[in-house]
This record gives sequence, C-alpha cells and structure tokens, in this order.
Amino acid sequence: MSERILSNPQNLQILYEDNHIIAINKRPGDIVQGDKTQDVPLSEIIKNYIKKKYNKPGNVYLGVAHRLDRPTSGIVVFARTSKALTRLNKIFAEKKAKKTYWAVVKNPPKKKEGILSHWLRRNPKQNKSYAHEDEVKDGKKAILAYSIIRELDNHYLLEIDLKTGRHHQIRAQLAAIQSPIKGDLKYGFNRSNPNGSIHLHARQLSFIHPVSKEMLEFLAPPPSDSIWNAC
Repeated sequence: MSERILSNPQNLQILYEDNHIIAINKRPGDIVQGDKTQDVPLSEIIKNYIKKKYNKPGNVYLGVAHRLDRPTSGIVVFARTSKALTRLNKIFAEKKAKKTYWAVVKNPPKKKEGILSHWLRRNPKQNKSYAHEDEVKDGKKAILAYSIIRELDNHYLLEIDLKTGRHHQIRAQLAAIQSPIKGDLKYGFNRSNPNGSIHLHARQLSFIHPVSKEMLEFLAPPPSDSIWNAC
C-alpha cells in the first residue's frame, strides 16, 4: 500500500503525494469543489499547500477527478497535471477504481450481506436522489454490495463495495431499505449529528497510477468520535 502522511499548515491529512496526483483524507464538512455557499473548497486549500510547499509562482494546477458529499469523510484524489486528470477521469468513468465505504446505521439490513440494485432518479431542486425498485424515466441503474462487519451497542457498521457511482447512491439505497445512515436527516435518519456530518466514510480506494502504472491502494482512518472509534 502506498501511503505517506505529511505535515502541513492547513492540517490536511495527505495519504499520498507525487508529481501527478495527491490523495487526501477529507474531513466531514469540507467541500471538494466550490459551490453556491462560497465556502473555501478543499481544492483551493490544496492549491495553497502546493504553492507554499514548492514555492510555485503563479497559479497552481489542480484537477478534480471525483467528489464526496460535503457531510461525508474519506479519500479524495486530485490531479496535479492535466495529463493525470484526463487519465484519472477515464479510470473513474470506466469503473476501474475500486471503492470501499463504511457506513454506520441504526436499523440493520434484513440480511447480513447482500447486493442492492435500484434505479436512482435525481431531483436537482432538492439535491436528492430517489431509489426505485423498477426502472423509471431518467433513472440510472445503481448497484452496491454490502456486509455487516461489526455490531455496536446501538448501531451497525456496514462495509460497502460500490459497483456504480451515482449521485448520493449509498445514502439513497440504504434509505430505500429502511437503513438510513446515522446523522443523515435528508435520507430519513431521525436526528442530525452535532457537527452536521453523516457516518459515511470513503474507507479504501485502489487504482492503477495514471502515469507510473503502479497499483495504488489508499486506506483512510475515519474521523475521531465515539461511534467511529468503536468501529
């Protein structure tokens, strides 16, 4: 596994860094790319980090290859060159990156492991996706595999192997089987987390390096709180 933790003034948790890509363990609440809130996005923080570390004059290039929802934590990979971005985009588009998530739920699925298959339709006005058992107009097929890997006092830890990458896919599909993620008010959990996060974490990511062709595998520790620590 390729992993390197570097100290930096922005307290970024850097899992890996080379001339072509940089992998970050995103904190819940951070936005990957700028949005209507006008909060400073993670992409700008990383640009500033690179600019200072390498004394780069002018603008710093950083490409966003994929995203995580704001209340979610875990691995995000950015491209430091346009060549790397083009190749990373292809890797993610062709589903050649293996993504594993952890999710904490209060109501466990009926089976300890299984595959969820739905049709997801996005409502842009609500910024929400709805899962349907049958095919719907403008719907996209969404598939994930899950297993219960730990039983806590009042919650269950699921490990999720994402087969497709749809908008709010894990959140919508778990809600559809009455197992909403802890803290996820938007998808039916009964109360929010104090810090606005949800207990969904991009735990592991592996893919072939876009330039060196080395196999990379990143493993990100979840945030520190009583539930995640128990996991």
